[in-house]
Parts: sequence; C-alpha cells; structure tokens
Amino acid sequence: MMNSFFKRFFLLLLITTSGIAGKAQSTDLARIEYTYFPQTNSDNSFRRFRTHVNFPIKMGENESYLVPGIEYENINFKFKDYTPFDKKGELDRFQSFSLNLGYTFKMKNDWRFAAKAGTMFASNFETGKPIKDDLIYTGAFFFIKDRTGEDQAPTPWRLIAGLHYSTTSGFPFPLPVINYYREFHPDWSYSLGIPKTNVKYSFNQKNHLQAFATLDGFFANIQDNRRLRSTGEIAENISMTIVLAGMGYEYNFTKHLVYYLYAGHTLMNDIRLRDGSKDEVFPVNNSNTFYARSGLKFKI
Repeated sequence: MMNSFFKRFFLLLLITTSGIAGKAQSTDLARIEYTYFPQTNSDNSFRRFRTHVNFPIKMGENESYLVPGIEYENINFKFKDYTPFDKKGELDRFQSFSLNLGYTFKMKNDWRFAAKAGTMFASNFETGKPIKDDLIYTGAFFFIKDRTGEDQAPTPWRLIAGLHYSTTSGFPFPLPVINYYREFHPDWSYSLGIPKTNVKYSFNQKNHLQAFATLDGFFANIQDNRRLRSTGEIAENISMTIVLAGMGYEYNFTKHLVYYLYAGHTLMNDIRLRDGSKDEVFPVNNSNTFYARSGLKFKI
C-alpha cells in the first residue's frame, strides 16, 4: 500500500510540476524539443516531440501580466513487448493539446504572486476525436521572491513556493511545490526543487554545463479501454514516470535564444497501464536506460 502511494505521489508531481508548476518556475516564452530513449531489455522505445508558446500581456502599471499559453506533445511509443490484450498497435501514438491561462502581479518586498489554470486533452485518439475521459484539469498558485537582478543581493537567489492540483492525481487535495535558486560564485549556481535540481557552471556568457536530476514522463487516456485476458482488469490510461540524472550543455546564441542538450540515465523508469482509479493493472517496462533530450528555447 505504501509503495503504491509513493508511485501515485510521483505521478502527481510529474503531471503537475512538468505542466503547471514547471512552467511557473521557467522564464521560457517558447520552446521546441525532441526526446529519445530506448528501453533496456526490450524492443520498446520512446520518442517525443514537444513545443509550447506563452504570450505575456501587460495589464497595468504594477507589473501585472496575463499569460495565455498553448502546448502540443506528440509521443511515439514503440510498444512491442508482450501484452495480455489485443489491438496493441493503437497504443503506439499519443498526443496532448494544452491551453492554459496565467496571471501574475508584483507585491511588496520583492514578492510576486502567480496563478495558473489549464485544460489538456491527452489520449491515443483512436476514435478520431477527443472524448470526455481525455480531458485533464490543472491549477496552481505560487509566491515568488526574486533577488536575481543586477542591483539586488550580492549572492542572487530566488524562492518559489506554492500549491498545485490535477484531476488525474487520484489525491483529493493540492500538493506543495518549492524551488530555490542561488548563485554562489560568479560562474556557479544551483537549483533545488521539483521537477529539476541542478548545479551549473558557466564557462562564459555563451557556454554553460550542468549536472542535474529531474522528473519526466507522460500520462494519457486510452479511448478504447483494454480488458486484460489474464485478470479481467480494465486498462483505462497509461503513465510513464521517470527519475533521471545526467549532464546538460547550453549554448546561448543570444541573451534570449538558447540551444540545449541533456543526456543521462534513468534512476526510475516506471511505465504502467492503469485503471480508472490510477491503480496499476499491467507493468509495461521498468528497466533503467539511456536518455537524451535536445531543443531550442526562447526565454525572457
């Protein structure tokens, strides 16, 4: 029971922090990236194309902004392992379409408040159209204290603390999120939190190297539920929760346009088919493996 709780807890953190909370901790206005990792001891493989764009709209004189955003993911999961059900081929492709709306304004003493709500359709879309079970609702709010400006603290730092919630979590309450960033040397900085913790070294203004640990993965509905021949249980959705560590490189073409490459190895690779209560009905793969992700981002 306790092991199941922690797996569902990781799933919630993955969905909410990679979606709502992760973007709240980011200064990215736009991003396009490609992810690939094979599956050890398996013919399975995972490829993902992902892009998102945010549109900050200034709302007044107190540095308040309305921030609508969109995101698209296309996941090609080569699912070739044995399964105790038919129509496996229609689980090879998953997509998600997200719309979200954020609002932020400046408070006293360098504090800023931010809130975000969003909807997402995530599914294999085998019926050719979205259905009710594909829909996911997410929401979050944060308090941010940012002392990273050039005229701020001698050792710049930033703290983000808040709560987030997702209808896919299986938990009837929001969970906390916290992230702390600090520059402790002109060329060194670190970040502690979820979904990513890292230590970064800057060779110069263009070249940066980091060691990191992070969460990644996906969650999607299966429109035509699968009944397992072995147990009679119903698989209604699929999740992949990954904990990984590795090294990353960033190259700044300009102050705002950045190329990045992250490579590492998974510490936990948990791919599961789940029922309507998010309980496991069939493990797909849990072997750790190599991981790589690369892309371009345009940041503030």
